[in-house]
Amino acid sequence: MATTVHEPPKIEPRRQPDNGNGGWRNLAPADGDGRVVQDYSPPPASTGIWVVVYAITMTFAALTSALIVRKGSSLDWQSFTLPSILYLNTALIVCSSVTLEIARRRVATLMGGVAIPGESPARWLYITLVFGLLFVTGQYVAWTRLRAEGLYLATNPSSSFFYLLTAAHVLHVLGGLIGLLYVIGKLRKSQLRRSTLDAASRYWHFVDILWVYLLLLLWMKL
Repeated sequence: MATTVHEPPKIEPRRQPDNGNGGWRNLAPADGDGRVVQDYSPPPASTGIWVVVYAITMTFAALTSALIVRKGSSLDWQSFTLPSILYLNTALIVCSSVTLEIARRRVATLMGGVAIPGESPARWLYITLVFGLLFVTGQYVAWTRLRAEGLYLATNPSSSFFYLLTAAHVLHVLGGLIGLLYVIGKLRKSQLRRSTLDAASRYWHFVDILWVYLLLLLWMKL
């Protein structure tokens, strides 16, 4: 049976950061001995995030199938107009993906040994966090507007699916926000690994794309 041998990580001597480098010091290891710049071993975070993405995809695929079947076989299905704030929420979560990608690229640049004066990846991570919180708040506002129109969870199959799909997505967004807080904490402690940020970024981009899909689904089917 063939055995795969992974090349050990390459280590570079620690470089003394310049003052005012906008965050390079946050990426240096706490022990000061060196920094890992390349690792060919598959990181557990990267493998695990794809398992999570697959599981979530299957869950929402099942919910989509249930919605289509229920609508096709229902005589009491009542369509309604989606709250307009959902479109603003979509813009917010798309912007959050943009700011997170900027942060990820800033980290990659700094780990490559290139300092960016006056630029800090943490700033873009905080902006991403704010966008995410605004998205969750906006989704709550959408629910309150539906309730004001007399549409509750049990009012109609269409409203039931709306609450179910949007609430399930919000839960996954909250999971992404927790991941972002973890990344920010590691960055502040000089313990951030690039694989950790990459995994958090993939997950966040996934829930972003998932929401765009759900919005189109709700717009067409409700």
